[in-house]
Amino acid sequence: MKLLSIASGSSGNCIYVGDKKTNLLIDAGISGKRIESGLEENNISIEKIKGILVTHEHLDHVSSLGILARRYHIPIYTTKETIKELCQMKNLGKIPYDLFHPITADIDFQIEDLTIHPFSISHDAVNPVAYRVSNKTKSVAVATDMGTYDNYTIHNLKGLDAILIEANHDVNMLEIGKYPYQLKKRILGEKGHLSNEGSGKLLCEIVSEKLKYVFLGHMSKENNYEALAYETVKLELAISNRKYFDSGFCLQVAKRDKPSALITI
Repeated sequence: MKLLSIASGSSGNCIYVGDKKTNLLIDAGISGKRIESGLEENNISIEKIKGILVTHEHLDHVSSLGILARRYHIPIYTTKETIKELCQMKNLGKIPYDLFHPITADIDFQIEDLTIHPFSISHDAVNPVAYRVSNKTKSVAVATDMGTYDNYTIHNLKGLDAILIEANHDVNMLEIGKYPYQLKKRILGEKGHLSNEGSGKLLCEIVSEKLKYVFLGHMSKENNYEALAYETVKLELAISNRKYFDSGFCLQVAKRDKPSALITI
């Protein structure tokens, strides 16, 4: 299995997941040109993408969805409620309806040799999901845009080999920053975004000897910075699960505006 963050941040998100046979994108919230370039840098042709898994309808996750769908006729997988929202978003242009494939949280579906498991997340969208993608031997997940998590979330993220997980903001930076009160309230709420500390605590619940790669993603430009996110999450892990962190655990920050390193597991 391979995992590549082409971009991950509050301004735009697009993640590649695949193996030797099947190539997928999770979200398309940056320009089509940047997606094409990020794939090409890693010797992946966008024409070989077999599907786009959409987490939810917010623009930082779907801004180039219409362009890619029309240009390359890529199937789109997401919940029926999200499909309805996407069809009403004029800035995406008209997307051929036969490209949409409705999916349901907690019901697995197959794209060639990959099994995709969507599961519900707590965010202010109509019916948002995160995705776990597996082949016969490996599993990876992309889980961002979560205001909170619970035992259901933990259950769906256990037993992974790699994950891109949200570390959106530092609570103190957000609280004293320039954002309006209502926006701060939204971000900090149960349908907002996961903080650095929250990300670390969630990782402590799912880390194991099997989990070898963690990307911290969906980072705010205004209310976070890479070193702070890394050190905050690292501290949570070191306190609770030092034996795993010291045994080859790879923790890194996904870049907001350029591709991160492609990992192969």
